[in-house]
Amino acid sequence: MVSVLSFLANVIPIIGGAALSIIAIVTGFMARGQIRRSGEQGIWMANLGIIIGFVHLALGFIFLVLLLTAISVVGVTVWGITVHSGASPTPVPSG
Repeated sequence: MVSVLSFLANVIPIIGGAALSIIAIVTGFMARGQIRRSGEQGIWMANLGIIIGFVHLALGFIFLVLLLTAISVVGVTVWGITVHSGASPTPVPSG
C-alpha cells in the first residue's frame, strides 16, 4: 500500500516519493521475512511492494538525470549565445 502511495507523494519533488518508496522496500522485505517464518499468505503483496518501490526509485533517478541534463544543455546553450553575441570587440584591419 505504501508503495502505491509513493507515486502520489511527490508533493516535494523526488524527495517525498523517494522516502516513501524506500519505506515500501524496507517494509516489503520485513513482511516477506515474517511471512516466510510464520507460513502466512500474502507473500505476493510483499514482493509487489518491493518491486513497485524499486520501480519508483528508478523512475525518480531517471527523471533527475533527465532534468539535470536539460538544465545543463540550456545553460550551455544560453552561455554560448551570450559569448558569441558580439560582446567582444571585432578586430579592425590596419593597413
